[in-house]
Amino acid sequence: MTPRTKEQNEEIRLRRLAQIRKAAADVFLDKGPLLEIRDVAAQAGLGYGTVYHYYSNKGDLLHDLLWDALERDGGWLKAPLDAALEALVKNPSKVPLASASGEVPLGGHFGLAAAPDTGKSAAADSRMRSHETAAAAELGPVAVAGVRLLQLWAGDHALYLLHKLAGESFASLPEARSAPLLAAFRREVLTPLAELLETGRAEDGAAASGGNAAEPLYRLQRAEMLLAALVGCASLSLRRGKLHEEAKDIVMFLKL
Repeated sequence: MTPRTKEQNEEIRLRRLAQIRKAAADVFLDKGPLLEIRDVAAQAGLGYGTVYHYYSNKGDLLHDLLWDALERDGGWLKAPLDAALEALVKNPSKVPLASASGEVPLGGHFGLAAAPDTGKSAAADSRMRSHETAAAAELGPVAVAGVRLLQLWAGDHALYLLHKLAGESFASLPEARSAPLLAAFRREVLTPLAELLETGRAEDGAAASGGNAAEPLYRLQRAEMLLAALVGCASLSLRRGKLHEEAKDIVMFLKL
């Protein structure tokens, strides 16, 4: 039997890590900090020794899980923000925040199947950007981002866990680990979301009198409150396995 190459071993290692982290997120969603390594092994369909080989304690596992999720996070903000800015440039006088019917489309570019494909042609990319711009103009960029995020949570519990624990300042981690993670979350997620919220305010004509933008600290607080509301509203639907299909109902309930 031909020995595996170094590259093959690395590929196997990365796949195993992803498998363990996904299982850990699923277990944490159900058991919270009571999670044990044996629970993760059972959820992943792996032996206890296999999981222990990669993670000897749940603190290291949770830390890596959250950083890995953060590296995947943020894409749900980029398209709505870009489309909102483009729509605002094209029609700076007014861009409505919701359609007359109040409907938020599901699937398509706002669903899980819409992950960016770097192999798309330039024409397809152009059509996608046009679709995003039209959707942002009809729905409002914050609503578009909200639906995207909820649908991502439905398929990736680690992302939901990241946002949930961020609202608690990652208190379940030691300060030496929580502080860098929280700083990165604020930089990569909260700051772009605050910018998106300000864009929505400008479109709605709700910016402060004289055109002054909200203070940076207040903008971040608004972003934190929005994410906390989404986390709370998503919890029940997520446990029922209905979050993807109920995403628009949550967005409408919160009047995003």
